[in-house]
Amino acid sequence: MTDKPSILWADDEIDLLKPHLLFLNDKGYDVTTVNNGDDALEKIKQQEFDIVLLDENMPGISGLETLVQLKNIKPHLPVIMITKSEEETIMEDAIGGKIADYLIKPVNPNQILLSLKKNLDNKRLISEKTNSKYQQEFRQISMTLGDKLNWQAWTDVYRKLVYWELELEKTQDSGMYEILTSQKEEANMMFSRFVENNYFNWIKNNETAPTLSHQLFKKKVFPLLDQSDEPVFFLLIDNLRYDQWKIIEPVISEYFRVLEEDTYCSILPTATQYARNAIFAGLLPVDIEKRFPKLWLNDEEEGGKNLHEKEFLADQLQRHRKPCTYTYTKVTNINAGRDMVENIHNMFQHKLNVIVYNFVDMLSHARTEMEVIRELADDEKGYRSITLSWIQNSPLMEAIKKIAERKCKLIITTDHGTIKVKQPVKIVGDKNTNTNLRYKNGKSLSYDKREVFEVKNPTDAGLPKTHLSTAYAFAKKDDFFAYPNNYNHYVTYYRNTFQHGGISPEEMIVPVITLLSKV
Repeated sequence: MTDKPSILWADDEIDLLKPHLLFLNDKGYDVTTVNNGDDALEKIKQQEFDIVLLDENMPGISGLETLVQLKNIKPHLPVIMITKSEEETIMEDAIGGKIADYLIKPVNPNQILLSLKKNLDNKRLISEKTNSKYQQEFRQISMTLGDKLNWQAWTDVYRKLVYWELELEKTQDSGMYEILTSQKEEANMMFSRFVENNYFNWIKNNETAPTLSHQLFKKKVFPLLDQSDEPVFFLLIDNLRYDQWKIIEPVISEYFRVLEEDTYCSILPTATQYARNAIFAGLLPVDIEKRFPKLWLNDEEEGGKNLHEKEFLADQLQRHRKPCTYTYTKVTNINAGRDMVENIHNMFQHKLNVIVYNFVDMLSHARTEMEVIRELADDEKGYRSITLSWIQNSPLMEAIKKIAERKCKLIITTDHGTIKVKQPVKIVGDKNTNTNLRYKNGKSLSYDKREVFEVKNPTDAGLPKTHLSTAYAFAKKDDFFAYPNNYNHYVTYYRNTFQHGGISPEEMIVPVITLLSKV
């Protein structure tokens, strides 16, 4: 293969196309010619080409027949079909054969050049355009970060950073991606400061507060129950970040129309037993403990911490006078997922159907524990890719398709996100201190106050106070807690893993999406 882009051109009138060949050669393309389909197939077996120009009407096997055989040999080799005919059936057959473009004779050289650039230079042109646009946006985001931002403004900044992360990922420009990473780190640091300065006021239900975990049903679910008679499905995918939602959105959008793409703020700790219990109880953890002293378990107590979500939900519905019939389904393994799919038709008999799906949470933990998953999800892109691959092949996708078969509303959300941790922060606690890497609570925590968000009085943060001297410490940015004992081993093992429980946009600014089935 030459340094020039290589073209195979198959046309029975190739001798009449010498001006076109000279034009393409001058433009830097290396063109090999044949005048029938059989020779074209032999050439692609013998030689590597970047693209094929294929005449539809040739003696012997036709262009369409050549296309079918060519795709069997080189399925990813792009083909531009050229024909004299404008018959719709020929166009449909060619498009069905996965052609890259379609040109009608007579074609001039510039038409061909444009099609070649669109297909061969597409990635380079998109990359250059994307980089240029991000450079302009970089300056705008940097200026915005210098302002005094409220929650909505922070949400907008985070969404922009996610958008550019996904766009720059496609360009494979490592230099520009590093600049974005640096800007994300700066934003993360400033977001942590923002949360520290405002969180206690949010818990007091300040007017400027975002929607918090315990307000999610009241603000997002109950209005839908009141608006119409059709069923409402509430799907909570544990640990689903906003960027992961953007990756799976095209798959979901085949079956549902997005009515509203919003975010809410996960409470601290951004951990399942706090955030998810708050969602279903409609109460802050401190109030759940008071109302359900026998059901709430604190960190140091033995037993499952998320075993009573159904009871909490029933109580919340009753408190808010929502006397609807409902179902609650929790999926923690593939068999439970299959059982859920089989039961979807029964769910339509109820006004509210809650499904909790635990895959992403299991993925983040598996990435820490399993070497194979660590390799597959080595970075943010890999982590997102596994999420997409999973949902496309999971029982959940089958359930979503079944839900979409009838008119209904679907809310997709999560309880918190995760962040890839990089920087260790030393902390000391007693034997009862919890094991989470992004938050600690206990009676005798020791740490550098400058490195954590310290909550000396848990009630101020809506959290239970197990002992008189109980305090909480939250990791910020991409930090994670490490004990001085066996420090180096601990840091090596957990650095670059995905964790949750602390303060970051990835953990706290999480999606809540309202959708309508397309039937």
